[in-house]
Amino acid sequence: MEKRKKIHPGNIIITVIAIMLVVGGGIYYYRYWNLTRLYEQTNDAQVESFINPVSARVGGYIEKVYYNEHQLVNQGDTLVVLDSREYRAQLQAAQAAVDDAYAQLVVLSAGIRSAEAGTRVSADQIKGAEARYWQQQQEIKRYANLVKEEAATGSDFDQVKARNDVAASDYDAAQDNLKVGLARIDEMKSRTALLQADIKKKEASLELAKLNLSYTVIYAPYSGRLGRKSIMEGQQIQPGQPLVSIINEGEKWITANFKEDQVTDMYLGQPVDIVIDAWKDKVFTGRIVALAGSTGAKFSLLPPDNSTGNFVKVVQRVPVKIAFDNINDERIVAGMNVTVSVKKRLHE
Repeated sequence: MEKRKKIHPGNIIITVIAIMLVVGGGIYYYRYWNLTRLYEQTNDAQVESFINPVSARVGGYIEKVYYNEHQLVNQGDTLVVLDSREYRAQLQAAQAAVDDAYAQLVVLSAGIRSAEAGTRVSADQIKGAEARYWQQQQEIKRYANLVKEEAATGSDFDQVKARNDVAASDYDAAQDNLKVGLARIDEMKSRTALLQADIKKKEASLELAKLNLSYTVIYAPYSGRLGRKSIMEGQQIQPGQPLVSIINEGEKWITANFKEDQVTDMYLGQPVDIVIDAWKDKVFTGRIVALAGSTGAKFSLLPPDNSTGNFVKVVQRVPVKIAFDNINDERIVAGMNVTVSVKKRLHE
């Protein structure tokens, strides 16, 4: 009778391990195959948010900084206050210029009213001078007949002629006074128009001075989280200088860069599963809200030029914007890596 060979325990262990590896590999491959069959997936994706610099509108010395690094702020919170003494003085000067222009307008309006009253007096004087001139003309005619009839002397006729000349002169002078008064009124009305235009200009300067004064207090443009603090009290800043960055916590999205052959069947509103690397056990949901009009390479500073002859075909990536369905966790910050899975539309 033949002696049965003993199986070495080590061989059993190796066999079991090999079977486990084969089974595990098969399960992994099946899950991977099933996942790729049902989903388009990429881990080339990050959380995005609007990160904007808060800049100074005017220059000056920083009087007070009211925020700390990475602080949450609400829209309208005071961030920085500048020394405003210079801008207050400019505002006072602009206000004084406007007040002076209005005072000149009041004086000019009073002058116009006075000149208009004078023209009415001149018109009455013209009527009186015209009546006297007509009366003297009648006297000349009467005395001319009397002289012919030798009922009056030549001396009397000369006196009547002199009075007629005086009446004619008074009549002409009254008409000239009226013309001068009307011309003066026209000139003052022209000055009024110029003064009103000057008032508008000075009022605009006053509004600019008020704006510049308001710019010495810098507020948070919207609710969000601030970045690094890089300014201190007493520091001189210039107009347009960035003071701090603010992250819009109220709006976050994902930019996922899919391979060009993955976006064929993608559409706006398509549901997406989102896994953030920081919380791999939690799945967020979202939807596609935008598909880029070109590949990511075309947005680069120096896009590749294949016409140079150095062509190497590289699979391109298409940026896809994905919005969260519901996100209120402030721990999710811009720049975090995520994995997104877009369910395919299965074709029958």
